[in-house]
Amino acid sequence: MSTASQVATHVPPADPAHPSVGAATSLLDAYTPGDTFLATPGRTLLARGPGREVPDDERPLTDRVDATLAEAVAAGQESPVVIGAIPFDHTTPAALHVPASVRTAPPLASDPMIALPAGPSATNDWQIRPVPAPEVYGEGVTAAVARMWRGEFSKVVLARTLELTSGAPLDLAAMLQRLARRDPSGYTFALPTGPARTLIGASPELLVSRHGNQVVANPLAGSTPRSDDLAEDVRRAATLLESVKDLHEHAVVVDAVHQALAPHCTGMTVPARPTLIRTATMWHLSTTVTGTLSSASTSALDLAMALHPTPAVCGTPTVTARQVIAETEPFDRGFFTGVVGWGNADGDGEWVVTIRCAEAEERTLRLYAGAGIVAASEPEAETAETGAKFRTFLSAVGAEL
Repeated sequence: MSTASQVATHVPPADPAHPSVGAATSLLDAYTPGDTFLATPGRTLLARGPGREVPDDERPLTDRVDATLAEAVAAGQESPVVIGAIPFDHTTPAALHVPASVRTAPPLASDPMIALPAGPSATNDWQIRPVPAPEVYGEGVTAAVARMWRGEFSKVVLARTLELTSGAPLDLAAMLQRLARRDPSGYTFALPTGPARTLIGASPELLVSRHGNQVVANPLAGSTPRSDDLAEDVRRAATLLESVKDLHEHAVVVDAVHQALAPHCTGMTVPARPTLIRTATMWHLSTTVTGTLSSASTSALDLAMALHPTPAVCGTPTVTARQVIAETEPFDRGFFTGVVGWGNADGDGEWVVTIRCAEAEERTLRLYAGAGIVAASEPEAETAETGAKFRTFLSAVGAEL
């Protein structure tokens, strides 16, 4: 029996040095709507079965997760894991459960079969409606910049959406294939968030991971679209790395991550300058923050909730930015800019920022994209940035703006 076909109720460390050919891609191929699929640079997971839902009640989310994992252990489930998504507004219900079984494999990027192309996108006749319209989004950016110049706040992340409606049923498995094969080194996910609803996407951004006493966070802030022309693509990357506006925006996020993690760590390493990472559509400024956990009782989810939301998806100060978002965005973010990932009863886990995603329901997709707005922001540039970020998902479904 291959690694991919083994059924387990735990998440053992994946060994990318000795992957089984086809192990990870077989889990990708096995996904069907209603399953929970999560691929990270460390492992590939496919969960099935209802298992135990994390309840929605007055207790803190981390307490509810801990209790659900403890119940699974008491019932005889060996090394259970919690997996799912947490909304942008973490006071609203999460979509987390402890599945009865989880199949595991090494990371997608280590599987040679991931290089095979995904099948062509379905020829859906998409009807696309932007919410808000691009010009209205630009007006929101202008208003936010004016308030920043008055000293009310220093950054806000403003998002817009695209509502895609298809005349044919959605092929979620095909969408997942195209997302995963386009950026196999990132974080690809598909999971149910309600009756007939699925959250699906490919995020480049790790919020935080914990393995033993080692903590890693990888905030991204400051970005620019890729170019199909190699020379222009390199020029854009170099420009981003020297952009005063983007470096300032990035520094604010890194400082917030440092401040949130420091109380939980005995020592931390925070590089002085960011590096660049790339996806198929974007360049991002990236800083990898590492630390040593001071208490074994602090779980990866505890750290994620201490960080969430970072200025990379909300703004600063957080309370004011949340209010500006509520006043400006004509939609509920739901799980967009929330957190998706897994954690086990030992406290280890990986939690990812929920971006480059869509919520699927029946024949409708709602795509999300946001941009960090600072005092130097220009409406046209920020609108173009969100348009470029939409490309990740648009290409997976064969649609164009």
